[in-house]
Amino acid sequence: MRRRIELSLVGLLLIPSAGLAATPPLPKLKVSENGRFLVQDNGKPFFYLGDTAWELFHRLDRSQAVEYLELRARQGYNVIQAVALAELDGISDPNPYGDLPLQDKDPARPAVTPGNDPNDPAAYDYWDHVEFIIDEANRRGIYIGLLPTWGRWVRNERNPTDQIFTPQNALAYGQFLGRRFSGKSVIWILGGDRSPEGVEEIWRELARGIVLGIAGKEDYSAALMTFHPHGGHSSAEHFHNEPWLDFNMQQTGHGPAERVQSWVRIKADYDRVPVKPVMDGEPLYEDHPIGFRLAREYGYSFDAHVRQRAYWAVFSGGFGHTYGNHSVWQMAMPGKRPINGPLFHWHQALHRPGAAQMQYLRNLMESRPFLSRVPDQTLIAENWEGAEYVVATRGEGYAFYYSPQGRPIVANLGKISGERLRAWWYNPRTGEAELIGTFDNRGRREFAPPLLGGLGADLVLVLDDESRAFPPPGRPAPSR
Repeated sequence: MRRRIELSLVGLLLIPSAGLAATPPLPKLKVSENGRFLVQDNGKPFFYLGDTAWELFHRLDRSQAVEYLELRARQGYNVIQAVALAELDGISDPNPYGDLPLQDKDPARPAVTPGNDPNDPAAYDYWDHVEFIIDEANRRGIYIGLLPTWGRWVRNERNPTDQIFTPQNALAYGQFLGRRFSGKSVIWILGGDRSPEGVEEIWRELARGIVLGIAGKEDYSAALMTFHPHGGHSSAEHFHNEPWLDFNMQQTGHGPAERVQSWVRIKADYDRVPVKPVMDGEPLYEDHPIGFRLAREYGYSFDAHVRQRAYWAVFSGGFGHTYGNHSVWQMAMPGKRPINGPLFHWHQALHRPGAAQMQYLRNLMESRPFLSRVPDQTLIAENWEGAEYVVATRGEGYAFYYSPQGRPIVANLGKISGERLRAWWYNPRTGEAELIGTFDNRGRREFAPPLLGGLGADLVLVLDDESRAFPPPGRPAPSR
């Protein structure tokens, strides 16, 4: 049992980062001037492509974490969502190095030791490991979407003894986190799959503590922050007008498409006043039992399902999207209690097809003018129902239509600029574009996909103002 000492929060500022040269921060992120997107501090648009790795800090060792981050960076992810006080007994089940995050389960007393040498078990503590992973992510151009705690430890109706937070220790814990990670490229995500009903003040104090730790004053511009809600809900329901909530996050969850209708939920937040960006931070995961108990009827999800949720959400107004795999979020492995029947070891699940296909969504969105884009269902003259529902979005000189099962698209033309349109099919499974032809930009026109329709035959119709001479969809645009 390693020796622990208790340090003041001020003393924690003296702890150096773990072993390697300091990692330069990535560009700071902020909300765009129109209130719809995230941009870097130089104004460059930022498409948030996230992966769900809730148990990353808790269950993976250093080499495993680097392997995970390296692959996700190659696959185009620029945000990884992970939890400091993890859901799966994260305050009582040690990490791979035998460390716990807190002393006596007290958020005001983080378990820290002097030094951070990973070769010295008495020096390398839980928070050194968290910092190491954040640094390795930042080195690869990835921001960490850092959840300070899973919601279980703030509110748990089924087991109230899980509730370790009060407004007072939430403030202290927030200050610790803010000070410890103030120089890192982090997106702060409060919440964690539990209703905040009745404990809103705890979350407010945690947010306040974080910015006090970073800026030394209650300056919410010092941290980019949101809230991860429970299934079927939005951060906006409790916190839309909070000064610390920079963008809204939905958890549309893991139910069947016709029940979830994520396009409705995202658009509802998009239409809120005051305007704030919105995204789906937890949709249906790949390889997840659809609807939990409904899985006997619907089975497990696969890549077609996660593509549908992604394009529905983004085309309905999302500024980005988060992917998840049911084995990866929990880092499923032998010796760890499985949750809801994961199909793979986490290492195998990293290579599932849906994970690699999300980059094609990001590539598509970044290949056309970004900050002018709006959702617009008037682009569609006739639509399908349920899981065949077509969504559309347009921006300066272009329009995108997503057919989730490859059904024909009947488009209302004349909605974007240009006398003539250049039309493409974009394949969300491969990122390849096929030119259809050029057409007059007026009237209605049906576009029949070249594939036989059905689940897995989804396609994007791209209509471009011919005079703009855009590159093929998914290819880098010369300017934004």
